Amino acid sequence: MPPSFEDSGLAWATSRYARVAPNKVRQVLAHIRGRGVEEAQRILLLSPKAVAEQVHKTLNSAIANAENNHGLDADELVVVRATCDEGPMLKRFQPRAMGRAYRVRKRTSHISIAVGAPERVAARTGKSAPRRTGAPSPAPSGNKE
Repeated sequence: MPPSFEDSGLAWATSRYARVAPNKVRQVLAHIRGRGVEEAQRILLLSPKAVAEQVHKTLNSAIANAENNHGLDADELVVVRATCDEGPMLKRFQPRAMGRAYRVRKRTSHISIAVGAPERVAARTGKSAPRRTGAPSPAPSGNKE
């Protein structure tokens, strides 16, 4: 269990060694972080990115863990955390001109998604619950005077 998820009242799922670069996964995770699980699932199903399918499977696993292990209602869950860490790199060589060889790094990712009920998250952490809608947060004004 990732140490940041321990005793936090969150249900989580991890997909390890996914054969996709972490930067590509982080682009997709940014879209679902802080949203309700139904909305996050819709976003992932309609995403043009290929990695969205792997993220969707991980999200579904986290939702199932919340229902079965923590007794939470799936309709009220929110994506609290969605992170991607680098996994081991597969190193390959590509032949190039004049007998040279270039290294090709095939990256892997570890995808972690944590879901929880908004009230439960707020009670445990002392912070307000993440937003459930797609409404943008207000932009900070440039004046600090």
